[in-house]
Amino acid sequence: MRRLVWGIAAIACGWMASSNAGAAEASPEFKRQVAPILLRRCVECHHGPRPAGHLDLSRRAGALTGGDNGPALVPGQPADSAMIHRVTAGEMPPPLKGVPQPLPAAEIEILTRWLADGAKWPDERILDPYEATTEVRGGRDFWSLQPVKRPVVPGGKPAANPVDAFVEAKRQAAGMMSAPMADKRTLIRRLYNDVIGLPPSFDEIEAFVRDESSDAWPKLVDRLLDSPHYGERWARHWLDIVRFAETSGYERDQTKTYAWKYRDYVVSAFNADLPYNRFIVEQLAGDEVPDRTEKTVIATGFLRLGTWNDEPNDPEDYEYDRLEDLVHATSSAFLGLTVKCARCHDHKFDPIPQTDYYRVAAAFWPGPLKARDRKWLGGPTPEELGLEDVLGWTDLTPMPPPLHALKNGERHHPLQVVDAEPASFVPVLDKSFNLPTAGAKTTQRRLNLANWIADSQNPLTARVLVNRLWLHHFGQGLVRSVDNFGFTGDRPTHPELLDWLAAEFIQRGWKLKPMHRLILTSQTWRQASLHPQAAVYNQTDAGNKLWWRSERRRFDAESLRDAMLTVSGEIDLRLGGPSFKPTISADALEGLSRKAAAWEASSAEEQRRRSLYTFTQRSLLPPLMTTFDLSDTTLPCGQRDVTTVAPQALALLNNEFSHGRAAALARRTMAASPERFGRITAAWRFALDRNPVTDEQVAVDEYLTRQQARFALGRPPAATTADPNQAAVDPEFLAWETLCQVLLNSNEFLYVD
Repeated sequence: MRRLVWGIAAIACGWMASSNAGAAEASPEFKRQVAPILLRRCVECHHGPRPAGHLDLSRRAGALTGGDNGPALVPGQPADSAMIHRVTAGEMPPPLKGVPQPLPAAEIEILTRWLADGAKWPDERILDPYEATTEVRGGRDFWSLQPVKRPVVPGGKPAANPVDAFVEAKRQAAGMMSAPMADKRTLIRRLYNDVIGLPPSFDEIEAFVRDESSDAWPKLVDRLLDSPHYGERWARHWLDIVRFAETSGYERDQTKTYAWKYRDYVVSAFNADLPYNRFIVEQLAGDEVPDRTEKTVIATGFLRLGTWNDEPNDPEDYEYDRLEDLVHATSSAFLGLTVKCARCHDHKFDPIPQTDYYRVAAAFWPGPLKARDRKWLGGPTPEELGLEDVLGWTDLTPMPPPLHALKNGERHHPLQVVDAEPASFVPVLDKSFNLPTAGAKTTQRRLNLANWIADSQNPLTARVLVNRLWLHHFGQGLVRSVDNFGFTGDRPTHPELLDWLAAEFIQRGWKLKPMHRLILTSQTWRQASLHPQAAVYNQTDAGNKLWWRSERRRFDAESLRDAMLTVSGEIDLRLGGPSFKPTISADALEGLSRKAAAWEASSAEEQRRRSLYTFTQRSLLPPLMTTFDLSDTTLPCGQRDVTTVAPQALALLNNEFSHGRAAALARRTMAASPERFGRITAAWRFALDRNPVTDEQVAVDEYLTRQQARFALGRPPAATTADPNQAAVDPEFLAWETLCQVLLNSNEFLYVD
């Protein structure tokens, strides 16, 4: 077989040698033809300090010297070159997951002709596997790693809203029109849900509908952005990203005392419109900033929110697992890249060498990682922070031991020492970190890292953040993979719009509220969810990537719970403070070792607070919330799953919380009017924010009559109510309660158009 392969190579070379006189002129040019093949097919494995088979194909000398199997290249003699033998036999590139991936014949021909012509390779040319994007991996020229440049707004003249100009340009190019404007009732409900996560009252809707002034909409937008509940709504999105929880996970799942202060810090930061670049710095290095305060130290709780095992099998190995969590949380939250994939080896798809992982990791070394030494759940005590009652972060020493890269990520196989430096995957910011100031009590590495991330020249930071804003306003991001701006992620649907928004964000001082205002006042955001040409447009753009309509969206878990408390008239809108523990059924506690003793619910009054203030215990998340896709608390989550499954309907029909809110709504409805039709109107206004139509009034009147008669005969309801004594003696109340249960289960209540 080997002789046959050699024969094929020799025949190919002979054919090339006997071709026409223009063969020399047709010899492949290294930069344009040969280098891309080597980069795409060979250099990823054959480069660096530990190349596969000891063969370095990133430079000419390495290829000529060869590796374990001798020289890869023999200039002028393709038949004697191991590279040609291996690719012709289909042995290289190696199989991918067991599936052969032979080199195309055209590429083999290019390499053969190049070798026959002497394998010309510029002496100074070193092939870098990360220099250019190919069809199999991203390079440093990948779109998300390029500098943010402010594109010209389409149209050639100032647009009323640049967002609309960019979106409309792509829609028109596809021959599509936008949906008509949504009606005012739909818009105000959508706005309240987007900005503060609470439903508007009937009176608030009516006041907006009656307001015919030209600035009615921007005034309403500004009022909600100025509401303290704006910070609560948008803090919840951020808490998903930073894997917020108030316990440590693992078997004991101990409480992270004062973790709720980090949550309140985030709420306050959003309400105050703290510039995002400062928001980054405070969370990564709030203990190292020159103007350190208790609040900035609380912000470093970001680094303490991960899981914590106080009895790992191997404490020294666990230090590196904790380090991985910090790298992953930081890079995912702020950069939208999975840098943790490079802990064990160079990243397979993105231009992130293993050294980049350790450059980032070194910023947190030696933070409070020593499991065997720390008794405060993986970090410094408040006394070590110089404060009281704070869950924060600081370095244990300004002179850390060296951090080694690890072969295959294994502690027992250290490689070279890696210092905290800018990651190479952002080439426009390749400058050394500042040295620590004299007398510093910390390494100041985290401050350097934070300033590097928050630098206006960092191409990822602003892009990732404005994409997160777009996601929560539209249901999908301009980059659909909101946590992955790398090669395996989605490309932006509107790259020019993404860059314009990023540039505008930076120009406006990294403030979020102006960006919200820009999006919310656009025609794109105010479209209806129904389109007259939907059947046609769905044939070519079922994913709505051209934003030709609004997305109909269901309440998320927190908004659903908060809406039920709001319409029942029970909600407590106090801001901040320690979390409450909701009532959890005995069935849900059954799997815990301590069962009921493991959970003590807060008072009924405390449980009427917004869902944001629910105590988040990793081992015992509230079943109602998880049924409606509450985010995982162990890893960063930029976009929650949105499922439609049977348990959701069953939970709304049978859950104790749901029944309690139906009973409270029934009491509120019955107190609103002495007569039935007045109560029907009140129920519709409370739950659905509108008046009932005549057909609904007639149908409900008949329903209540039937239900009241049933209960009067002693037929029990399908489930117990929140007030069993009243239920036993008042058939009328039971009839109203079942009606309210229906309303709280209706699509009109659960969805926002």
